[in-house]
Amino acid sequence: MFVDTIYGSIYNVSRRTNHLSKRDKLLTKIRNNPTNVKFETLQTILLHYGFSERKPKGGSSHYTFILADLIITIPKHKPVNKIYVKQFLKLIDNLEK
Repeated sequence: MFVDTIYGSIYNVSRRTNHLSKRDKLLTKIRNNPTNVKFETLQTILLHYGFSERKPKGGSSHYTFILADLIITIPKHKPVNKIYVKQFLKLIDNLEK
C-alpha cells in the first residue's frame, strides 16, 4: 500500500514478481497437493487444452476427455482420487513437452 503524502491519496500497489497464468497456478497447486483436487478444476484445465468431454451414460460417474489419440477418464468424485490426479498430471506434462 502506498500513501501519497501531498494529496492524501491511498494506492493499493501490488508488487508481483510472479507472472504465472491462472492455469499455471492451478497446476502448481494440484502438484503440491494431489489429494484434495476438485473434478471441476481438472475439467477446466482439460477443456482449456482442447480436450472434448464425453459425459457418462447409464448411471456412471466417469467422464472421458479426448484429444486426438489421447484419452483420459476421470470419475466425478469430491475429491478426485489421487491416482486419477497423477494420471492427469502425467498427461499434461506430456502435452507441454
